[in-house]
Amino acid sequence: MGRLVSDSTRGRRSVLAAMAVMLLAGRSRAAPARPIVIGSKSDTEGALLGNLISAVLEGLGLPVERRLGLGPTLIVRSALLAGEIDLYPEYTGNVAFFSGTETDPAWKTAESAYDLALRLDAALRLVWLTRSPANNTWLIAVHGGFAREHGLATMVDFAGAVRNDLIRLAASTEFVESPAALASFEAAYGFTLPLSRIISLPSGDTAVTARAAAEGISGVNAGMVYGTDGALAALDLAVMSDPKGAQIVYEPAPVVRAATLERHPQIRTALDRVFARLDADTLRRLNAAITVEGRTAAAVAGEWLAAQASHR
Repeated sequence: MGRLVSDSTRGRRSVLAAMAVMLLAGRSRAAPARPIVIGSKSDTEGALLGNLISAVLEGLGLPVERRLGLGPTLIVRSALLAGEIDLYPEYTGNVAFFSGTETDPAWKTAESAYDLALRLDAALRLVWLTRSPANNTWLIAVHGGFAREHGLATMVDFAGAVRNDLIRLAASTEFVESPAALASFEAAYGFTLPLSRIISLPSGDTAVTARAAAEGISGVNAGMVYGTDGALAALDLAVMSDPKGAQIVYEPAPVVRAATLERHPQIRTALDRVFARLDADTLRRLNAAITVEGRTAAAVAGEWLAAQASHR
């Protein structure tokens, strides 16, 4: 009797042990996959692009953790290199400064800038996906009425207006002092804008400089802007084209850790399709929906993606 009881007990224990193993195995299989951590900078376009990337990956059924608005460029870049985030939207021209190669003329054209960014970051196991055909570089915009009156359309025209003492510029201190900004324009187009004709602001908020130029605040008729600023879609401003390519090209693209892309190769095709459609006019319009209309970046990104899906 005792032996029979012992065998029965052992049998039950064996069955229970087997069930425990099966349950643990099931839990292991059901454990959620490691989320893909998406970062972005703390500016309007960073929030827009970060939300676009996040929504696209979620649409693929991938687990996503959004860490948007992390801070300025160096903080987000450091987080990517440290593996704290998996990908974020970056601009090709910024690799010039990461790598100390900003004097290389390759950064002045879109194709060569992208190729160089791709090659330099590959050594760090970072992969650049397809870039947007939208150059978010430094530009100068002129009051619309003033530009029409004086026939200003390019930086060649702008240089002539400077030489005739017709320009009063609002710009950030960085734009005024950096050798890669105003000084590059002056060298390429043969003009010098006196400091007495510049209102220099400590912040780089182009919403302020663009509005100053559009509304003639403090006699300003020109303002520092970025190529995809939302204000350009809402204000009467004429953006001076840069036919000599004085500025480094800054086209946005998702930059992803190679290990993350190896785990989820479907990311490439999905994001390539989206970023290829984000030209300058589109980004200006979407940025304006956030900065001018006051909508959230997540809502603007979601609505645009839905519209793209309906047009396929």
